[in-house]
Amino acid sequence: MNEHARIYGVVPHEVLLSHDGLGFLNAIIAGKLPHPPMCQTLGFHLTEAAFGRAAFACEPQLRHYNLIDIAHGGLAATLLDSALGCAVHSMLAKGETYTTLEVKLNLVRPLTSDTGPVLAEGRIIHRGRTVATSEGDLKDRTGKLYAHATTTCMIFPAKG
Repeated sequence: MNEHARIYGVVPHEVLLSHDGLGFLNAIIAGKLPHPPMCQTLGFHLTEAAFGRAAFACEPQLRHYNLIDIAHGGLAATLLDSALGCAVHSMLAKGETYTTLEVKLNLVRPLTSDTGPVLAEGRIIHRGRTVATSEGDLKDRTGKLYAHATTTCMIFPAKG
């Protein structure tokens, strides 16, 4: 699906609560639910979701650049935060939600408009009753590493 065919928007709370985590993510990928507005703003999208795993794709462009002539580190941080959080989200039952408590990010090389497409992949490390952790990396199509990260998320019952 090309970027112009994707839909963007905020899903009503009751729609979110009517899905388990993996079902919700797969509905976004299938185009049945909108991608979050942040995806449109930065030009990235959810490409894969499986139990305990999620991936987002992006192609760094000049619009992502900071004042030192490379893509802002916030792009890598946003891609990894999204992938790590959605890896946790993929494991939620109906009626559960989560929030990020902390993210640890390591930037190992700069993203530029010459980098080409990159993929941020998040993988669950641990999913407990109230806490989940995940890890992930940001790589180009040849497997070159640009950043890696971990997160801790709190899981709790969603308020209806």
